Amino acid sequence: MPRTRISRKVDMSDGFLATLSWPSLLAFVLALLIVFLGLVIWSIRRHRDPRLVIECDAPIAELLPSLSGLTQGTVYEGNAVELLENGAFFDAMFEEIRAATCSVHFETFLWKEGALGARLVDALVERRQAGVPVRVLVDADGGKKMGEGASRRLREAGCKLAMHHPRHVRNIGVFNDRDHRKLVVIDGKVALVGGHCIVDAWLGNAQDRDHVRDLGVRLHGPVVHAVQAAFSENWVEDTGELFVGNAVFPPLERVGDVAVHVASIKAEGSPPAVKILHHLVVCVARRRILIQNPYFLPDREAIDALCEAAKRGVDVRVMVPSTEASDMPMVQHAAHRNFHLLLAGGVRIFEYQKCLLHQKTMSVDGAWCAIGSSNFDDRSFETNDEITLGLRDDALAAQLEEIFQRDTRDCIELQADAWARRGLWHRCKDNALYVFNELL
Repeated sequence: MPRTRISRKVDMSDGFLATLSWPSLLAFVLALLIVFLGLVIWSIRRHRDPRLVIECDAPIAELLPSLSGLTQGTVYEGNAVELLENGAFFDAMFEEIRAATCSVHFETFLWKEGALGARLVDALVERRQAGVPVRVLVDADGGKKMGEGASRRLREAGCKLAMHHPRHVRNIGVFNDRDHRKLVVIDGKVALVGGHCIVDAWLGNAQDRDHVRDLGVRLHGPVVHAVQAAFSENWVEDTGELFVGNAVFPPLERVGDVAVHVASIKAEGSPPAVKILHHLVVCVARRRILIQNPYFLPDREAIDALCEAAKRGVDVRVMVPSTEASDMPMVQHAAHRNFHLLLAGGVRIFEYQKCLLHQKTMSVDGAWCAIGSSNFDDRSFETNDEITLGLRDDALAAQLEEIFQRDTRDCIELQADAWARRGLWHRCKDNALYVFNELL
């Protein structure tokens, strides 16, 4: 008996879909679903960048309420701030950890096995054995070379160690979001913030290409609460633990004259606070802008704002590491792609030759300055978790200006004419790597 072949007929009008087999139809529907979900994710994470055109004649010294308000922060008056260069940052850090009696909170992006990491583990374990609660937060990507011995010793001693966004299926949607902050909070009363990583190259005094030039601050006063809040943000995300009480948020009195505000928030649907802050101060500067940053890749809006500042008479100077001194020469080449626009617009660019220049600082009009973890690129501004301190103090701004001037001795200033004549291969690398700058 002949076998009758039965086929299912799709009841639909003539057209493209009617010509598809069931497997092809399923594949088509799946593709539509993927596109739809992609649009949903894009719509959730998208935001409109601010237009960098601001009409304001007030000096930056009078604009702290605006700067803090627009970056969803608060001005904290009455703080004491100490600048710490190179290895002196770790001297201060270990001094504070040894003195801890109530709590130690430590957060970093990059931690590599070595003498500095071993010393830090010893200090944290000693405090935990003395009965002090210790919480350590390390970015999972930046901390992948911290060594199993370090994490094991911390956990065995009773320190709470969390890794931010480890490689796991549950983190697929956020794995590109890294915790780039570097901070320490002791007893809720003193904080250290900067660009220092737990890598042996940060020890010493930036004396050669094997070491790193960096800058951080030690803070006392009410602003420590804001730094503690920044630590708690990712700690709660990664562990679910809330910490409360005077051991972590004690009453804080005025101890100095420096006003500080903190930019760290990445609000959904809005530009991140660190991006608004870095761009906003460029627009309100009236006399000079000094920027030191290891990865300087401003977007077109920021380039235009920097050039516009130069046109209105602001002395705009930017210092970056040379390609040879950088730890990521590909990023420097990507940055080079738009240097001709900055140079043509009147921005002066200096390349630091001595070693990796890693400090992330700005000084504006000799009255306001910024220090933190944020690079001047869209990875820091849009993707990473960062922290930048805005400080209103003439003396601190003067110190940063003096440091900038001192560092120019180890720089080569780029000249527009010579830069335009750089080799074809150099320009090809610049343009090719710029395409991938957000992935570097």
